[in-house]
Amino acid sequence: RILMSSESVRLPGQPELAHHFSTLEVQQNAARIGMWLFLSTEILLFAGLFCCYAAYRFLFPETWQVAATHLDLTLGTANTIVLITSSFTAALAVDFAKQGKNKVVAALIAFTLFCAVIFLVVKGFEWGHKFEVGTLPGPYFTSTDPSLQLPAMPLFFTVYFATTGLHVVHVLIGGTALGFMLVRALKKDFGPRHYVGLENVVLLWHVVDLVWIFLFPLLYLV
Repeated sequence: RILMSSESVRLPGQPELAHHFSTLEVQQNAARIGMWLFLSTEILLFAGLFCCYAAYRFLFPETWQVAATHLDLTLGTANTIVLITSSFTAALAVDFAKQGKNKVVAALIAFTLFCAVIFLVVKGFEWGHKFEVGTLPGPYFTSTDPSLQLPAMPLFFTVYFATTGLHVVHVLIGGTALGFMLVRALKKDFGPRHYVGLENVVLLWHVVDLVWIFLFPLLYLV
């Protein structure tokens, strides 16, 4: 039976059972557990950066408070709204994938990717301004603004670029994965029994959004 399954042609919307799994349900649960294990390592990665942020904020509270006022709150808020919207449309895509409505799934993923592009463009403008005024990490900090001449001020922007830069990398990775899911949706690859791949990618996208929801108040508001 396994041999016949591996040699048969998989129809759109029909999952293929790998030879080392006994049932489709076991295979799908294994994929979900694997994604959760991967995401736990990602959370640990960002948790280390959050601990650095907390430690330095405790040591230099005045510097952190002043530096936060030199971040663009409007752009940060706009990006927060964009990512929350993208997370909503991505979740809808999974729901429609379960129904086999691949055209709707493709449209929702495309809109999610559009939101990702908007986020990157806005972040690019924000970073560009930092380069113009010299509020850069470590030894590259050249700002002459009197209000920024405080102890460890370059350190704040080191933490800022490290956290937001790593987050941008994850936006690119998540966006690339969503791009593959878009191709699969256009091929009508999803159905009631074949949607776990998209579900896992969307879960990754939710974690990317969640990280930003933590970064936004820590960097821009607190």
